[in-house]
Amino acid sequence: MNESPVQLDEQSAAVFPAALAVKRSNWRLQLVWMVPMVALLIAGWLVVQSVMKSGPTITIRFSTGEGIEAGKTKIKFKNVDIGVIKSVELSGDHKTVIASAEMSRNAASMLVDDTRFWVVRPRISGGTVSGIGTLLSGSHVGMDIGSAQKTRSDFVGLESPPVLASGTPGREFVLKSDNLGSLDIGSPVFFRRLQVGQIVSFALDPEGAGMIIHVFINAPYDRYVTDDTRFWHASGVDVTLDTTGVKVNTESLVSVLIGGLAFENPSGATNRLEADAQHQYELFVGRAEAMKQHDAVVDKYVLNFKESVRGLTVGAPIDFRGIVIGEVSAINTHFDPATKEFSIPVEVSIFPERLISRDDSGSAVGAIPSERKEFADYLVKKGLRAQLRTASLLTGQLYIAIDFFPSAPKATVDWSKTTPQLPTVPGNLQGLQESITSLVAKLNKIPFEGIGNDLRKTLNDADTLMNTINTDVAPEAKSTLATARETLTSANRALQSDSPLQQSTAETMRELSRTAASFRALAEYLQRHPEALLRGKTEDK
Repeated sequence: MNESPVQLDEQSAAVFPAALAVKRSNWRLQLVWMVPMVALLIAGWLVVQSVMKSGPTITIRFSTGEGIEAGKTKIKFKNVDIGVIKSVELSGDHKTVIASAEMSRNAASMLVDDTRFWVVRPRISGGTVSGIGTLLSGSHVGMDIGSAQKTRSDFVGLESPPVLASGTPGREFVLKSDNLGSLDIGSPVFFRRLQVGQIVSFALDPEGAGMIIHVFINAPYDRYVTDDTRFWHASGVDVTLDTTGVKVNTESLVSVLIGGLAFENPSGATNRLEADAQHQYELFVGRAEAMKQHDAVVDKYVLNFKESVRGLTVGAPIDFRGIVIGEVSAINTHFDPATKEFSIPVEVSIFPERLISRDDSGSAVGAIPSERKEFADYLVKKGLRAQLRTASLLTGQLYIAIDFFPSAPKATVDWSKTTPQLPTVPGNLQGLQESITSLVAKLNKIPFEGIGNDLRKTLNDADTLMNTINTDVAPEAKSTLATARETLTSANRALQSDSPLQQSTAETMRELSRTAASFRALAEYLQRHPEALLRGKTEDK
């Protein structure tokens, strides 16, 4: 049986309920879009994580790009990686190199106004060697954290690494010097031959008349720096030739090779308080100059010498009976048109405080009179004079002695000059030279040539006399001596004990002895019998 489509629809409608059309929602998420949505969420999460973990981006300007590579050069602080150089390019004016660096998140607080960056390479400076490890690992950018509060993102890199890391305990001081000498950044500073600091920077002063040197003294040695501390060059070997001879001083082998500075407090310093940071000091040439007594009161005088001052130097001492009371400050020449003579005016600095009387305890009990003009006139009236003297025969150095010369001609202080002029007397050397000159003049007056001629004539006469003696006198004298020898021989034979003369003489002497005995007996008899002279000898009964 064939049924029509209409009938089939009616039958189906009777069996199944009618379908209702529902409107499709526009926000319905299709299953096919779930995968890209999840991928997008993961990518976003990774981006957020990357942003949260990454730090700021900074730029650093360097004078050269040596040792810097984009994507490879690390930025390190205390040898820990805290960033990496992402790009390197020239500046717009082509004078510098701009390096863009991406820092780690924990490095954000380190990027303050005085933070410093530099390229770490092998260096030798101030006697120290640094950056040796980069020979194998390659260069990297070093970083030192500043102490400022203001943050920044652009920096200028240092040409050389800083000498000191920020926060190093100690204090910095300023020295003023005429020149730099052999010093360099990093040169050591010594205290009693112990290295206690280093030079951190130097520059010309604004006028260009000298150098300003910044030194850093490490703690705890910085407490030995006081207002009275003296700094001096300890570079190399200090050879001094002065009135006491030759002196050789050096601080250490390091200072001999690379130079350095040294400081010390004078033995008589009364101010022991620690100096403030950035306190300024004068840098002296050597220790002797630095440790000199610095007097507050200085009187200037001129000493006019008419003799040679060879051997007298600026700084030579002014001596008063063994006590140094001043020094030579300048040596000049002067020509007097009136007398047509040259003289040597020597400017000296006198320190009157060194003449203050002190008791046994060292306390001052007397002072130089305030009216020093009247006092100087009084001393000159008593014979005070200045005189050049030799300090060392080895070096020929001179010094000026001030002493009393009662027999010196009368003189006064010339107060009419801008600098008062003290009278002088000739030095001992000049007196010796005058004596030698006088002696030489007297010797020149002796007729040595005539004396030589007379002596030569006398010697000729002596030669003639000797020839005469040899030709005439000598033969006769020889004959006479032979005759005298024969006579002596005969006399010797006659005086022998067995010679006839000796025997005759002995017999004669015996006869004389018997005769003397007879006379003695006769004299004794006549003494007993004087009448026998008249009566004759009578027979004894």
